[in-house]
Amino acid sequence: MHNLQTERFHKPVMINGMLATGDGSIRTFSPRGVKDTPPYLHDGRLLNLEATVEFFKLVMGTKPTATEKQDLVQSLRAR
Repeated sequence: MHNLQTERFHKPVMINGMLATGDGSIRTFSPRGVKDTPPYLHDGRLLNLEATVEFFKLVMGTKPTATEKQDLVQSLRAR
């Protein structure tokens, strides 16, 4: 379980009388077979591996180069 602290990227809103905030802790999986299981993240909001790498770039605050991002996607596709 990991808490990605996504609430820092949006304001809480009321939906059907309930306050929607961050995701909280979500179950995370091994990267084995990841290429065969889109969409990604617990709610399917990331449609492909490229979007997933971009999401985690923002969440983790990293600054990979375009080549590093491509290498990571290729590595995930090879698993």
